[in-house]
Amino acid sequence: MSLFRGVLPWALVLVGLLTLSGCSDNRAKAWQMIDDGALLVDVRSPGEYNAGHLPDAKLIPVSEVGSRLAEFGNDKNAPIVVYCAAGVRAGKAKDILESNGFTNVVNGGGYEDMMAAKPK
Repeated sequence: MSLFRGVLPWALVLVGLLTLSGCSDNRAKAWQMIDDGALLVDVRSPGEYNAGHLPDAKLIPVSEVGSRLAEFGNDKNAPIVVYCAAGVRAGKAKDILESNGFTNVVNGGGYEDMMAAKPK
């Protein structure tokens, strides 16, 4: 039991670091897709969007993604980047889109992280 208690915290740290490095890779991929013309969708609330959003981002709150699928276009293979405040709602939006046949969706993560990762 004491070995488990000693290993568990380090395992959690390792998982966290691996997750963070994956997020960084997603942001770089997201910016490349945006630069190449991907549809950019902010899935936060209107208030969050109005407080600041990425240039050319379309606002479709995560709660409306399923009912506004037509706004994502007819090409199910077209590149789409979704983002929110921290990546959780964007992950939900990505899942909704993929369950409706969209195949090229990237979770860019959070707005602040995306801004910090924006290529100069």
